[in-house]
Amino acid sequence: MKFDFDVIVVGAGHAGAEAARTAALTGCETLLITMDLNKIAQMSCNPAIGGIAKGQIVREIDALGGAMGIVTDAASIQFRMLNRSKGPAMWSPRAQADRMAFSMRWRQELENTPRLYLWQDSATELILNGDKVTGVKTAWGVSFSAKAVVLTNGTFLNGLMHVGRAQIRGGRVSEPYSTGITEQLCSLGFTADRMKTGTPVRLDARTIDFSECSRQDGDETPDKFSFLPESKSELPQLPCWSTKTNSETHRILREGLPESPLYNGQIQSIGPRYCPSIETKIVTFADKDEHHLFLEPEGANTTEYYLNGFSSSLPFDVQMRALHTIPALRNVQILRPGYAIEYDFFPPTQLYHTLETRLIHGLYFAGQINGTTGYEEAAGQGLIAGLNASAAVRGTEQLTLGRDEAYIGVLIDDLVTKGVDEPYRMFTSRAEYRILLRQDDADSRLTPVGHRHGLASDRRMALLKAKENAIRELTELLRNTSLKPEVANPILEEINSAPTRQSAKAADIILRPGMELSSLCRVIPQIEMFSDEVRQAVEIRLKYAGYIDRERQLAERMTRIDHITLGDKLDYSTITALSTEARQKLQAIKPETVGRANRIPGVSPADINVLLLMLGK
Repeated sequence: MKFDFDVIVVGAGHAGAEAARTAALTGCETLLITMDLNKIAQMSCNPAIGGIAKGQIVREIDALGGAMGIVTDAASIQFRMLNRSKGPAMWSPRAQADRMAFSMRWRQELENTPRLYLWQDSATELILNGDKVTGVKTAWGVSFSAKAVVLTNGTFLNGLMHVGRAQIRGGRVSEPYSTGITEQLCSLGFTADRMKTGTPVRLDARTIDFSECSRQDGDETPDKFSFLPESKSELPQLPCWSTKTNSETHRILREGLPESPLYNGQIQSIGPRYCPSIETKIVTFADKDEHHLFLEPEGANTTEYYLNGFSSSLPFDVQMRALHTIPALRNVQILRPGYAIEYDFFPPTQLYHTLETRLIHGLYFAGQINGTTGYEEAAGQGLIAGLNASAAVRGTEQLTLGRDEAYIGVLIDDLVTKGVDEPYRMFTSRAEYRILLRQDDADSRLTPVGHRHGLASDRRMALLKAKENAIRELTELLRNTSLKPEVANPILEEINSAPTRQSAKAADIILRPGMELSSLCRVIPQIEMFSDEVRQAVEIRLKYAGYIDRERQLAERMTRIDHITLGDKLDYSTITALSTEARQKLQAIKPETVGRANRIPGVSPADINVLLLMLGK
């Protein structure tokens, strides 16, 4: 039995699984501690991965060498590319997953990772030597030593579930909560707070009248998350369904509000504004007579369905009576009620951008412990925390991603510099450089980074080089091929575009609104020699070249102040030229650079000018 490790990861959710795999693959003897080895990377809420901005994060994780994309592809039962009607910066991949297959595939991934060991137990205490973490103690009284520890505790730290006035201690339905870590960290000077999230009822498909629902199929030709060519699903592709609440549903829900933990004072913690419970919806949008609900299958071989849009902590009988007013659900059998859960988190301004804590060396936080929500946000943090814990142990360069490099960079910078006042969820609107952070080019942006840090494989780099060579080859073909008017005009006529009077380069023709590269295949047959992925990349790069170049120039200008370091020795409280709010925020957060100081709420441009003058810049 091995008790000494380089890195210990506590918690095997989406953050912990990614962190442990990353630390092990980059050369560290790693231990992953989890309460239940049968629930690794459990999809506690909806059985889906990706979506707006979240899909970009999954592709970034894959490009860096992570596993979420590969596992999702293997477990996918429906794939959709969202926002196809908008520009490519908004395209976001999303997949329904078989919840059980997803967890099983993750366990296989971890069990086949060299240098990675698993232990089923609950971590109750950190072992410290001064301000340095040196290991973990567990509920079974076992002590493990390590040079770095990553905490990814999810909703388990002092977790408390609510259904009406009923309260059950636990980190997830039918699972115990964890205690000891919060209390210890607070005694060491950390600040903790409480957050709340919720999940909907689960329903038996045999009792749903799907004839009363609208069917929602996936894409005809499903795409995938991973850039690896062999990554795919062997599972059947299934539809989702939609239905609506009605005025009678809302009447029953309103009658139950006095018993709702959200409205009777039982829950005091912060909940997600963007994903409200059904009781919050009927209060906030009191003028609406209906709300959309989505029925999502939990797997290919189960009758369990997830009712997206009906998160609730109302008493079970209220949930049941309200559901029975919906025609599609008039006879529905409930497998388990919706519930709310409160849990401890640590405001992330207590972290460096590496996700190492400022107070304890070698201790890293990732996932919901940092005040985020969502599988994808957790996994992105887990990868960075695992990579940096490993790098610290091995004495190599740690990784921080810029806001112009990745949505993961935006996520972590937002957390560390701005903190959270509600569960943090990624949106495309949070990124200043959306056209640079597209889902299609995540490998071009990040695979060289992952390879340099020892995570992305040589094969991934070879695949990227081959793809970039093909992109260059097709681009040159289009730039060097002239189309005579008698060849080009019939194609232009099909899209109601003005005819050309002289020969035009194919690369210029593709810039016409409504023109697609596939339309040119019949006059330039060589185009068909290239993969769909390469053709899509060339079309986007040609059509959006001006936007891409402009945004890159803006990012380069802003990056200059990101390289002006402030260090951690300045006593901002003594700099009277700064505003009072800026002094307080800067002293609390201690940003490493002027650029990061500039993104702290309450620090004005005038305050930044003061700092630049002090630094002689």
